[in-house]
Amino acid sequence: MTVIAIDGPAASGKGTLARRLARHFDYAYLDTGGLYRAVALEAHRTDGDAIKAAQNVGKLDLADPEIKSESTGGMASKISALPQVRAALLDFQRDFAAHPPGDKAGAVLDGRDIGTVVCPDADVKIFITASVETRAKRRFLEEFGPKGTDTDYQAILTELIQPDERDMTRQNSPLKPATNAHLLDTTNSDIEAVFEQALKLISDEMTPT
Repeated sequence: MTVIAIDGPAASGKGTLARRLARHFDYAYLDTGGLYRAVALEAHRTDGDAIKAAQNVGKLDLADPEIKSESTGGMASKISALPQVRAALLDFQRDFAAHPPGDKAGAVLDGRDIGTVVCPDADVKIFITASVETRAKRRFLEEFGPKGTDTDYQAILTELIQPDERDMTRQNSPLKPATNAHLLDTTNSDIEAVFEQALKLISDEMTPT
């Protein structure tokens, strides 16, 4: 069983890379950020109890399109700071890594604490980063395309900075690279270049010495 852990801040490209790697190796893929978004959305729509929603994450609709919205992302960043929510989701994530759906030979998980907390013994750990300006530009183009304004860009920039600060400074499972993680800065790289770099890192890591 092979487990690949990919961590990094929002819009760094970790999800795109993780999906590409999962397809390449035919591994199961889990977007752990989607779990927190689903929990936040469920809590928002019901009684506001994020802990209860997290305890029932297996019953939530992870494909709900509203999960991808900026407002849901903001709520997810806030509830992810709750130790009880993180604890409730930990078993789900670890079980996914240990027993990938579809009897896959491995799993790729992306998030913010996969290599440090969820899967500290992952076979390969990659921490993806990029300047906040680059990340804001990517999200800006993704959401608005050529019709976006500078006001739209500044709003996205602010929306990224605030979760970054919360994620990096929270006491429980802060966003930081594992001591043995490979660091990939995607500020000046496209997805193809990053994908090739990651494949080489994985090959080197998995090759017996």
